Amino acid sequence: MSVTLYEHNAKAYHAARTMLQETGKAAVIHPTGTGKSFIGFKFCEDFPEKRFCWLSPSEYIFRTQLENLTAAGGANPKNIIFLTYAKLMTLSKNEVLALRPDFIILDEFHRCGAEQWGQGVQTFLSAYPGAPLVGLSATNIRYLDNRRDMAVELFDGHIASEISLGEAIARGILQAPTYVLSVYSLQKELNRYEKRVHRNANRLHYDQAEELLETLRRRLEDADGLDKIFQRHMPDKHGKYIVFCANVEHMDEMISHVPKWFAEIDPEPRIYRAYAPDPKTGQAFADFRKDQSKHLKLMFTIDMLNEGIHLVDVDGVILFRPTESPIIYKQQIGRALSTGSSRTPVIFDIVNNIESLYSIGAVKGEFEDALSFLASHGADGLSRRERFRVIDEVQDCRQLFERLNDILTTSWDEMYHYAEDYYKAYGNLNVPNRYRTADGCKLGPWIATQRLVRKGLRRGVLSEERIARLNDIGMVWKIRLDGWTEYYEAAEEYFRTKGHLQVPQGYIAPNGVNLGNWISNIRSLRKRGELTREQVASLERLNMDWAVNQTRWEQYYQSAKAHYEAYGNLTVPVNYTDNLGVPLGQWLARVRKSYQKGKLSEERVKKLNAIGMTWNKASDRWEQIYQAAKAYYQAHGHLLIEQHYVSGDGFPLGDWIQNNRKQFRKGTLSIGRQAKLEAIGMAWDYSNARWEQFYQAAEGYYQAHGDLRVPMKYRTPDGICLGSWIGRLRKDYKKGILTQIRVQRLEDIGMDWSVGRGRPAKKTGQR
Repeated sequence: MSVTLYEHNAKAYHAARTMLQETGKAAVIHPTGTGKSFIGFKFCEDFPEKRFCWLSPSEYIFRTQLENLTAAGGANPKNIIFLTYAKLMTLSKNEVLALRPDFIILDEFHRCGAEQWGQGVQTFLSAYPGAPLVGLSATNIRYLDNRRDMAVELFDGHIASEISLGEAIARGILQAPTYVLSVYSLQKELNRYEKRVHRNANRLHYDQAEELLETLRRRLEDADGLDKIFQRHMPDKHGKYIVFCANVEHMDEMISHVPKWFAEIDPEPRIYRAYAPDPKTGQAFADFRKDQSKHLKLMFTIDMLNEGIHLVDVDGVILFRPTESPIIYKQQIGRALSTGSSRTPVIFDIVNNIESLYSIGAVKGEFEDALSFLASHGADGLSRRERFRVIDEVQDCRQLFERLNDILTTSWDEMYHYAEDYYKAYGNLNVPNRYRTADGCKLGPWIATQRLVRKGLRRGVLSEERIARLNDIGMVWKIRLDGWTEYYEAAEEYFRTKGHLQVPQGYIAPNGVNLGNWISNIRSLRKRGELTREQVASLERLNMDWAVNQTRWEQYYQSAKAHYEAYGNLTVPVNYTDNLGVPLGQWLARVRKSYQKGKLSEERVKKLNAIGMTWNKASDRWEQIYQAAKAYYQAHGHLLIEQHYVSGDGFPLGDWIQNNRKQFRKGTLSIGRQAKLEAIGMAWDYSNARWEQFYQAAEGYYQAHGDLRVPMKYRTPDGICLGSWIGRLRKDYKKGILTQIRVQRLEDIGMDWSVGRGRPAKKTGQR
């Protein structure tokens, strides 16, 4: 069967074909859930003789799109060469030239703005300047990347069709949702504001703030919890809901609340987990899609379903993850919206941040604007169209929080007078960021905020009159932030070199700044809300990962897994660093400590057990040094090591060998360890074995030189001090403590006992 397009996509497809004929480029910008991938498949179907190169952020996205195509009655195109943007970066010039596409499709093309992916895409496009280029995405703007417009950068602004999320709802392409506003824990918000009152409140307003806090405490006692809110607003008690979380720890915490929050809806809900590094994700996602049981079905996920992947029978989404990116926000709520669906989806916005409850305003504004436009142009059926319902379950409490916030935020005029006093005292307004007045007002942050408001990077009112008043007291609008520029330049250079900002703790940048500690501190400052939006955005342009603990754990785990797959163990020294720069030895040591303290999740324990983790430190230490001993044996053919010898990895190999010999003599060394050591040439009688080793070296010297007149300082190529050993033997012979057997063996290879008593030894270098 052929690909069937909805009306809005059919119009976009024909517009794109016309635009391709005229310009060679066409972008389609439609919201999540509107079936825009089918536009790309329609091109493949209508040009079966052409080769299509389809580029996407992940194979998983593309595979799911093909499954949706098959489910809709279409046939999988046979003329597609699929590549991820990451894979494209790794292709050689010859491999790129071998692709020879007739058409190029960039799926989720806003992602091509990422620095490394973007370089790969530009290299690829430059190799095929004549190939028609089609782009599909829910947005063309990279909001946290200086609002770059990828439709302009990649398609020269040639947009065949553009529909916003609000417009799609107004036009009936997507079903109007019910949007429920709440918070995960109002009590946490109250605690946070209590700290603000006690630490930061202007003393003049302290009593008023305390009164509002008491009112809030009483309101919270009467407020409904999430269990009641979910029960009241879930339309289908056996429905499917996607739950967006911030990271694995956050996901685990949210899942732990399921029995409390959903018991009245379903005492036995079906719970699924999906996040990229988990190998079980694919199966969990497939099981969730197929689940038609008479139970509530909850898919907890981290980023996995933000883009590209769409489910047609989802009843709603639950947002537990705050986000500053409008792209991610719209993608997440779009998971509940689907073209052709008759159900009314519900979106639960349950972010644990009272100030983030206005995100839906932009989408609803798009909806209202589109509805007005359509009505003014005589669109049919608008009177029957459902309105965009927003239910604010915490409105009363939120209004109290807003009033409290106003009290804690001193008025502009009051702050100006504090600034005026500072100017009179110091002659400038170079106020340190953390500076507070004697009354406890944060003058430093206020000054910084005025600069951001004037730049348009922060909401606020800054009239020409206010600007003039600040100028009168020496305001400097462009100022180098306290050390920021120097550190940020180091971060930029690190990102250009490494492609990420996973900077090791204590790393010193070439310009001398401690970039590792600064990056760590920056994450803490953002968590406390002490970074400006400008600073946050500039770091995110360098792909700053704020949830670094989870990301870094997964990164280090993958390095540990790679080591296990290569060597069959995780026995590495504490100071071991792999070829990617991951301090694997230190990380494994920290993981063991977390395990011993009971702070390592069951899931992580299972993952590490699967790759040979040993939790007993002493046992693992033995295995680590054993690997060093094995490497020494493979390099030298023996384990006859001086006691003070330390391996290149920093292991005290000589002491370790000696201790194992002592345990062997005492009978305390396990049979298993005996066998492992003997397999790499362990000699339990060190003195005899060492004598034999030196004798073999002497025999080699005799065969090469015809005598044993060895210079006193002579060493063999493998480091044996043969000259001094021969000297000691002559002394032992003189004392009569050499056995007759050894005397005979030495004389068999030319030993002359009289050297040193009237007969000169050879000079160094003589043959």
